Amino acid sequence: MVDCGEKNLKQIITGIVHNYTPEELIDEKIIVLTNLKPRKIMGIESQGMLLAADLSNEPFLLKVDERKPIPPGTKIK
Repeated sequence: MVDCGEKNLKQIITGIVHNYTPEELIDEKIIVLTNLKPRKIMGIESQGMLLAADLSNEPFLLKVDERKPIPPGTKIK
């Protein structure tokens, strides 16, 4: 579950289990897309997508610069 601001939680299903543990993702400020049509992945509805770079066929999550606080739900322009 991802906090997308204004008490808006989204369930996002990803394929990064081999690269990140759930504990590593808690409280991380990552970049997500939520204006996508929900899709079933492995039988579970995903309501968005995490943005990641591909480094040698390994995902590297894109994160918010922690030096400048950006609240959850801030729109990307």
